[in-house]
Amino acid sequence: MGFVVPKFTHSVVQRNQLKRRLRELARLRLLPMLPPIDVVIRARREAYDASFAALTVDVDRIGSELPRLFAR
Repeated sequence: MGFVVPKFTHSVVQRNQLKRRLRELARLRLLPMLPPIDVVIRARREAYDASFAALTVDVDRIGSELPRLFAR
């Protein structure tokens, strides 16, 4: 699991906090349901201002779309 968190004029503390939040959500929500694959999540500018609940909804949406990609 990889994370790309661009600067977008935010401090290193803010970037690390966002990475920690995404990493925890991926650990709880994505890893248990995914086969052993490589996944990269790129944070958008809006992610810095999103609540943990909003990030959870987005990660859940990603998780629901991934099985469809493997069905091909």
